[in-house]
Amino acid sequence: FIIIKNMGLYNTHAALILIGSFNAFGVFLLRQNMLSIPGELNEAAKIDGCGPFRILVNILVPLLKPVIFSVAVFQFIWNWNDFFNVFIMISGVEKYTLSLGLRMMMDTDAASAWNQILAMSVVSLLPCTLFYFAMQKYFVEGIATTGLKG
Repeated sequence: FIIIKNMGLYNTHAALILIGSFNAFGVFLLRQNMLSIPGELNEAAKIDGCGPFRILVNILVPLLKPVIFSVAVFQFIWNWNDFFNVFIMISGVEKYTLSLGLRMMMDTDAASAWNQILAMSVVSLLPCTLFYFAMQKYFVEGIATTGLKG
């Protein structure tokens, strides 16, 4: 929170994007998949004259593409449904995310407009569903191959 505030990002959506871009799960998933890539590929690329950046771009990233897409799907869905960081980083109700706005519509003391809440729930599920279906091919392949050696 202090770092975000000192950067001048408090009460902005950029703070949520910055916080949501990194997590330990993605790092470990990528690391596990990188361990399954044979070291001979790096050695062969070095013999062919590739530098470290070219090895990363031309060899490792295409092999890691399914896992990168899997991490992207997980991150998108987790951040879409995040309450905690929004409460900390956003101070005004006008900048709340859709999932938090949906929660704010529920009234515990009086009768809630359930037809509006359920309609908004369906609308709030659409971006996650569409993103998953767009990335489904890579997502399934990335999850299936993570942790396999050979």
